[in-house]
Amino acid sequence: MQAPFGRILTAMVTPFAADGSIDLDEAVRIAEHLIEHGSEGLVVHGTTGEASTLTDAEKLALTEAVAGAVGERVPVISGTGSNDTAHSVHLTKQAARLSGVAGFLAVTPYYNKPPIAGIEAHTRAIADAADDLPIVLYNIPQRVVLHLSPADIDRLAQIDTVVAVKQAVTDLDEARQIVEAGRLALYAGNDDLVLPFALLGGVGGICVASHLAGREMLAMQAAADVGDQDQARSIDADLTPLYEALSVTVNPIPVKTAMQLLGFQVGDLRLPLVNATAAERDVVRAGLAARGLIG
Repeated sequence: MQAPFGRILTAMVTPFAADGSIDLDEAVRIAEHLIEHGSEGLVVHGTTGEASTLTDAEKLALTEAVAGAVGERVPVISGTGSNDTAHSVHLTKQAARLSGVAGFLAVTPYYNKPPIAGIEAHTRAIADAADDLPIVLYNIPQRVVLHLSPADIDRLAQIDTVVAVKQAVTDLDEARQIVEAGRLALYAGNDDLVLPFALLGGVGGICVASHLAGREMLAMQAAADVGDQDQARSIDADLTPLYEALSVTVNPIPVKTAMQLLGFQVGDLRLPLVNATAAERDVVRAGLAARGLIG
């Protein structure tokens, strides 16, 4: 199956200015950097972008800035899902009007714990609001509690504009079932799943480490795509210490710390997230130094 939005997409951090507002100029700078370093697509205000603490106005401004700057070169996906269908529909309708938006990321509704019939109705409502732009499902049970099974995902795949799933589930048999069903493009939702999914027929990943190693992750996926498993595994092994460094505490604290260390003006985390501790910062710094990214 072809990758509908490119193979390696980066779930972008959201940069904040000193006063706590979104720094849109820095967001565009980061987007440009990511494209230059291997990202074939971008996701704005997803989990890594601290979506849960952004207002609708901030999300739309961020989408407009990034999609307006780079949307003609790479797909820009806007995260418009929430646990409130009416809210998700409103945000999707507004974002669909913005130039350069290629599609939407719709997370499984969290907290409410709806049955699959409710999740299907919720997803259909978002799809209806999307002005025929495609939808990526986001299956991340460790954050939303609900776990979409392969059968659930196949049911949601009956919605015409649902074209892909971001699967943050480590069960490789479930990934295999999604690929074998043949309805949706499978994107890894965790960095360390990109290679295992690729070897099963996954099309790529919506990644965090690609902020720092996008070219290498793209090369890994490309090697897997042509059957060069030895090369793909070698790249993955080389990247594993970076994945581990970026997992020292909850995402996006480590990657935002890494971007700060590289000189990007990403600002602090928004509460209730907090900045990395000194020990966590040292782990991230060591991970960057091991790759020669800092001295």
